[in-house]
Amino acid sequence: MKSMNQSESNAYLAYLDSWMSQLPKLRVSDLANSPAQIALISVDMIKGFCNTGPLASSRINSIIQPVVDLMEMLWKNGVDKFLLSQDTHDPQAVEFGAWPPHCIRGTEESETISAIQKLSFYSEMIIFEKNSIATGQNQELVKWIREHDEVKTFIVVGDCTDLCTYQLAMFLRLDANEYQIARRVIVPANCVDTYDFSVKDAINVGAVPHPADFLHAVFLNHMTLNGIEVVDQIID
Repeated sequence: MKSMNQSESNAYLAYLDSWMSQLPKLRVSDLANSPAQIALISVDMIKGFCNTGPLASSRINSIIQPVVDLMEMLWKNGVDKFLLSQDTHDPQAVEFGAWPPHCIRGTEESETISAIQKLSFYSEMIIFEKNSIATGQNQELVKWIREHDEVKTFIVVGDCTDLCTYQLAMFLRLDANEYQIARRVIVPANCVDTYDFSVKDAINVGAVPHPADFLHAVFLNHMTLNGIEVVDQIID
């Protein structure tokens, strides 16, 4: 394997830092012509990734308030389409060959976080259960999207930036590209994050390192490369 060019690596890291620091803010009024054209999809904002279980992360927990604030802001501005894509694993999930058992159907880990459940419009939200990191594999969600062609703007929030969030945003973008659909896919950086696992700690337990800051920035940038709108945050 060819060694990485250190100079080019350093230049790319500097570029990423600069790019992240200059992400624009986007106003709700600039999202679409009407609230009916907007839908927010939250991925894996559940207890098993925020506050309990083997995959819970303090970094994921920290985006709860920004996600809830964004939901409330959109609702106040007339948006009423909120979709929750959530791990609800079979006890014998094939995915457990790569990850520790987590968010098994019927357990506390698979439940929507309390902060979202407490929203006055939670009963209006639609939950889509998934058994892998790929939300786009859920045919009920695909059906919903096909039946709501008035939605021209999808806002993606949740975790993890480089896993489920990336898979969802890319599905929405590539689905639109394939079928010639005019669609905006927007990812507010303050409402997504990923977990951290240092090189030292990973080596000690024989696992794969996962540098959160780096992967968060790289995957947001890669989304942009594919035509997804990455913004710093959405404001009123």
